[in-house]
Amino acid sequence: MIIVSGCLVGIPCRYDGTSETVEKLKQMVEKGEAIAVCPEQLAGLPTPRPGAEIYGGDGKDVIAGRCMVFNSEGDNVTEIFLKGAGDTLVIAEDKNVELAVMKSRSPSCGSGVIFDGRFAGRLKKGDGVTAALLKRHGIRVVTGEEFAKMDKEVEHARDVRIQQEGDGDIQPPA
Repeated sequence: MIIVSGCLVGIPCRYDGTSETVEKLKQMVEKGEAIAVCPEQLAGLPTPRPGAEIYGGDGKDVIAGRCMVFNSEGDNVTEIFLKGAGDTLVIAEDKNVELAVMKSRSPSCGSGVIFDGRFAGRLKKGDGVTAALLKRHGIRVVTGEEFAKMDKEVEHARDVRIQQEGDGDIQPPA
């Protein structure tokens, strides 16, 4: 089973009330092959809401208590982000999730790169709180962009296999 950031399947749950739909992921959720979640909404944050960033580290540091998450109004929202990450992990473990496709750069879902905590649009290496917790528990986390690239590679490999089967001496069973 796959878990997916809700905003990647058309659910308007991003901090600004928008979404960024990845059609293949949306179809997977509709077919029951993936589960859509928004850690921030699971934790009780409204949509829309002030943007948030991790200051002084990344999601691993938030989990370890070494840094905090603040929203753009200066409120410390660390506990809310930890709750959302924990709630997402419970769902992932209950559904035996092996792959999480998460929204890039998010303080919850970001994988590999997040905003730097200064609300200036600058990026830094690191994971969001939920992505870090999922990774800690052995769940592979990729961004929507990485998933789209993986999906194209799988489709290409499938097309090549079909073409090769059509070109060879393979005969259908009698």
